[in-house]
Amino acid sequence: MVASRRGASARAPRVSFTAGESGRIFIGDCVAEMAKLPAESVDLVFADPPYNLQLQGDLKRPDDSRVDAVDDDWDKFSSFSAYDDFTRAWLIACRRVMKREATLWVIGSYHNIFRVGALLQDLRFWILNDVVWRKSNPMPNFRGRRFTNAHETLIW
Repeated sequence: MVASRRGASARAPRVSFTAGESGRIFIGDCVAEMAKLPAESVDLVFADPPYNLQLQGDLKRPDDSRVDAVDDDWDKFSSFSAYDDFTRAWLIACRRVMKREATLWVIGSYHNIFRVGALLQDLRFWILNDVVWRKSNPMPNFRGRRFTNAHETLIW
């Protein structure tokens, strides 16, 4: 399932892909797409939700060239509360479609993963572990004002 807040990106095709009997990928608003699925019908959810980067204008390198970063509408929220409401909605939708023994993986960065983790706990999901994905080619730290963000965290 491709998670999207306001429908699929303009660049993404509006089709579903079927790989045999065991897998489907849906592109569209994640809550709306999950509503079409039967309850307790999913074995695994891998969620890569919007990171809520809260970019204020363009990101620039020291040479003043623009960094191609995520600044699409689907990653813009009016407040942390709005982001939490969105996250709560898709997590509740996940819970409905997940089988009793299903598993959930959520990936995120420091921008969102702690909020998602707190909501998982609030909704009484059982967190088994966290996994660090070390990036071999992270976004450079252009200004030298903080450590390079060289990992993302998966909650399992």
